[in-house]
Amino acid sequence: MNKCNQRKADTVIVLDFETTGLSPDQGDRAIEIGAVRIENGRITDRFQQLMNPDRRVSAFIEGYTGITNAMLRGAPSCKAVMTEFREFIGDFDMVAHNASFDRRFLDAELQRIRRHYTGEFACSMLVSRRVYPDAPSHKLGTLVEYKRLPTSGTFHRALADAEMTAHLWLRMLDDIADRHCIEDIPLSLMQELSRVPKASATGYLQRWRTG
Repeated sequence: MNKCNQRKADTVIVLDFETTGLSPDQGDRAIEIGAVRIENGRITDRFQQLMNPDRRVSAFIEGYTGITNAMLRGAPSCKAVMTEFREFIGDFDMVAHNASFDRRFLDAELQRIRRHYTGEFACSMLVSRRVYPDAPSHKLGTLVEYKRLPTSGTFHRALADAEMTAHLWLRMLDDIADRHCIEDIPLSLMQELSRVPKASATGYLQRWRTG
């Protein structure tokens, strides 16, 4: 395993979208983006913005997120927000809890404004299943309680969820480092760890350390 010149897992953008529904392929749009920038294991910046999807959101989404149609009417357009957010991303790699969901919306919204990004993605939920196999579940709220991580008590708002995911990500890096004596963990290790069978995670990390 080549461990040289790899991008570090402790220098990433952790992001979370709130949306009108589950799939941009079905016409759903982003209504809020929240993100936390981590550099060398420290939170250095944050981004949060509502965005107007030019359609009404359902009563279910209003209740689930607390984001109302009235709030969105006065919000900037998705185009304006995503243009600003693309600048915030820079060339950082990205992390999200259930990353396939957030990545689909990021890809769809950036495609609408003909922008793209260069970083790679990792999924904190998939990694958590390997690092914390005994957790009651691997939902973000359950893991925050399980690991006693900092929380504002707010869920399903983008910046609050991104903050909690950032704390979870940093805790997982610390726990992997402590348990397996691995320093300067690259993002590629976390990506690969998310794909190995859960029963093989410990062996994979041991092989990585000695390989």
